[in-house]
Amino acid sequence: MKTLDKYLIKSFLVPFFASFSIVMFVLIMQALWLVFDDIAGKGIEVIIILKFLWYMCMFVTPQALPISVLLSSIMTLGNLGENYEFAAVKSAGISFFRFLRPLIICVGLISVANFFLINYTYPYASLKQKNLLLNIKKTQPTLALVEGSFNDEIPGYSIKFSKKYGEENNLLKDVLIIETKGSKDDQITITAKKGKITTEEGSKYMTLILDDGYYFEDHTNDQKRLANKLKMPSSIAKFDRHTVNIDISDLTSNDLEEEKYKHHYTMKNMGQLKASSDSLKYNYDKFIDTKVRSMQSNILVSEMSKKLDTTKYKPLQKNILDNFTDGGKINILNQASSTVDNKIKSIDGYKDFYKRRRKNLNNHDYQFHYILTNSFSCLLLFFVGSSLGSIIRKGGFGMPMIIAIIIYVAYYFINTFGKNVAEESKISAFLGGWSGTLVMLPLAILFTISASKDMGFIKFDVILTPFKKLFNRFKKTDE
Repeated sequence: MKTLDKYLIKSFLVPFFASFSIVMFVLIMQALWLVFDDIAGKGIEVIIILKFLWYMCMFVTPQALPISVLLSSIMTLGNLGENYEFAAVKSAGISFFRFLRPLIICVGLISVANFFLINYTYPYASLKQKNLLLNIKKTQPTLALVEGSFNDEIPGYSIKFSKKYGEENNLLKDVLIIETKGSKDDQITITAKKGKITTEEGSKYMTLILDDGYYFEDHTNDQKRLANKLKMPSSIAKFDRHTVNIDISDLTSNDLEEEKYKHHYTMKNMGQLKASSDSLKYNYDKFIDTKVRSMQSNILVSEMSKKLDTTKYKPLQKNILDNFTDGGKINILNQASSTVDNKIKSIDGYKDFYKRRRKNLNNHDYQFHYILTNSFSCLLLFFVGSSLGSIIRKGGFGMPMIIAIIIYVAYYFINTFGKNVAEESKISAFLGGWSGTLVMLPLAILFTISASKDMGFIKFDVILTPFKKLFNRFKKTDE
């Protein structure tokens, strides 16, 4: 290897590892901050927290590599340009692409490594991290309860409340409890204005102390005779205080490494995503086809027209209603209106179910393309960063850091926007997964051509000069 190639690789790797360490620290702290309340001060062993941080490191590494490559490439070429080393290399007759060849090989290896990380390490880390966090929450049942939505994690109960507060985060407001266990599914409903969760250490029961509420129980399913069921028997009682003991023995497992949650799309590699996507698509299409056939079966107009013997009756009028009396028209219209209303209600009832299944399918397809684009992004952002670095000729963590953050935030925003739009089926998963790349690729080509021809089309001095003058003016005024 030539001396120049060694020097370039060394000049690139030093800022790369420095920026990678900084980015990893920021991403881990950001992720840790989101779950800090769930794991801090809850009696969790230090070794469990360290395991969680290790899984988090593996989880965010594929995201940290592209921005580290972008920042280090801008810094490296910026330093070389600022110290006139890049100009000296060009004067020696070495082309821009020959100059970048060792860095391209180096970043290519990083891209390959990133592919294996996101295709194998990332799903493993996602599996371990999500299950570990879920198991930590289950050891503290109050953590598993989320305000504003129905909580079905506790077997036999569906619990909802508007707010969770208090020093121990165990006080509830506007509580709704529906029992969903055994043959009495949804027969018992309890509401209360306030509630409190108490759980003794080592106990297999979680106690809910409810204040100022109502207890309702439906006895319809208990009746054997139809006549008794039609009377819709039920009982209701108002209480000032009511205690509910919930068995949580299935939740309080000592094995925090237990893996029950295995089917999330981030926990699968490309082969598993492809297989899951094909299975989900087949089941989704079959489900839709079944629902369509079910709706069509109630629309008997075509079947009735086939059975009608027109030889025994006078020819039918073009306007169907003209073939009936006024009373018949009213009955037909009422029946048609009722049929349409029932179908609309059926569609509304299954709409969220359709949406969840389609969203899950779209997420599997998007994740497949995300693995490819995230690996390719290292090489793509390198060409963007190296070209900009040679153009702006500024090194260090000042200007390169600002430019790298702006570029990566724009790239990340486009990818996130593409994911959200693809998730809602407004665009294909392919287009959503490659949206950031499709936007950034023309810029990478344009910047690379400009840098190779030493065009310097971006006049950074023109942009920065007014700010420098303004800063100097304020500095003189202070003096």
